[in-house]
Amino acid sequence: MIKIYHNPRCSKSRQGLAIIQEAGKEVEIIKYLDDIPTENELKEVIQLLGISPEELVRKGETIWKENYKGRQLSDDEIINAMVTHPKLIERPIVVNGNKAVLGRPPENIMDII
Repeated sequence: MIKIYHNPRCSKSRQGLAIIQEAGKEVEIIKYLDDIPTENELKEVIQLLGISPEELVRKGETIWKENYKGRQLSDDEIINAMVTHPKLIERPIVVNGNKAVLGRPPENIMDII
C-alpha cells in the first residue's frame, strides 16, 4: 500500500493524492500535522528519499527562519525540529514499499506508483 504524508491545505499535496487515486492505487493517508511522525519514522523516510534531513525542511516557514536559520544543526537536531514543528516537513512525501519521493512537483509521484 502507498503512504502519503499529506496536508489537505496544501495544493501540491492534494494534487499528489489525486495522482495516486487516479492511478487506482490503494493509499494510506497520513495527516502528518495531526499524526506527527516520530524521529525514527522521519529517519526511515529520509533514508528512503536518499536525502539529508535538512533537504526535507521547508526553509521558508517562519518557525525555521526565527529559530533555526543560520545555526549549525546536527541531523538529529534537524529531525527533532521537524518532530517538534511538523509544519517544517516538506510535503507531500509518498512512500511505496522501499521507495519514496517528494511530490514536488507532484509528477514525481509517478516514478514510484
